Amino acid sequence: MSLPPLLVLIPLHSEQLAELRPHFDVVYRPGHQPVPEGWGAEGERARFVLTNGARGLSAAELAHLPNVELVCALGAGYENLDLAAMRARQIAAVNGAGANAATVADQGFALLLAAVRRIPEYDAACRKGVWRDALPMQPGVSGKKMGIVGLGAVGRQFARRAEGFDMQIGYRNRNPRNDLPAHYRYFDSVLALAQWADYLVVTAPGGEASHHLVDAQVLRALGKDGFLVNVGRGSVVDTAALANALRAGVIAGAGLDVYEGEPSPPQALIDLPNVVLSPHVAGRSPEAEAATLAMFLENTRRHQAGEALLTPL
Repeated sequence: MSLPPLLVLIPLHSEQLAELRPHFDVVYRPGHQPVPEGWGAEGERARFVLTNGARGLSAAELAHLPNVELVCALGAGYENLDLAAMRARQIAAVNGAGANAATVADQGFALLLAAVRRIPEYDAACRKGVWRDALPMQPGVSGKKMGIVGLGAVGRQFARRAEGFDMQIGYRNRNPRNDLPAHYRYFDSVLALAQWADYLVVTAPGGEASHHLVDAQVLRALGKDGFLVNVGRGSVVDTAALANALRAGVIAGAGLDVYEGEPSPPQALIDLPNVVLSPHVAGRSPEAEAATLAMFLENTRRHQAGEALLTPL
């Protein structure tokens, strides 16, 4: 029996492709930009599409995929998937919600620690023979107030790590959650959360509803001793406002795994000593990639068997 054609639009490791090939006739066409002209006969054959939230899949691209049945965003984000166009054609859509949450939270907490304790600066100084007396003293991390913008799977993992540092937890979601510890505080705006928090952590997804949710006003509310971490989407934070705030001492520092204009470096930020950057790698680890791919395979198995999908959008 022939294998179902799968169109892969995002870069994958050779090991991941090898895991897919026993299940699919893989057409590998990775790229960061949309392909409105389609993929010719290969696209016309495709029954499944594998992409991610940043790459997405547009209505123009869908027009060249007449036989597609299911589209998967490999990861939690799905902001650039045209879900309305998919629903109009009754195309199923799924994501990898929660599969890499622990790894993202690990990286985010590492960025927080590195920013607050200025680990990159201390490392560079130590290599140059600069002793501690010539360096600024940084605050401790434990016992502070952590505000989380978007308390989903990643946000919950962040909160668990914060509790290990004896932090108070506050959060902002569209609606309060009823499945949280009683001591978690809900805030009705990001601004109010920033006014309360010492650390503001963004795990919210991208899209129009969250665009520049963290702006100059929110950064002023976070204050001169506050730190920002973003492991959600770059579009949630106003990059120009953040650069100005970091330069002017409006906030103390930031740690970012995501930023506007990816994959190009964030030019407004790269010369600033009080920001720690990583190139959107928070969700990447052998464990996370294995779990995410396993979720994709299970969703496609369920779709072909007529069973309920694990993570429908």
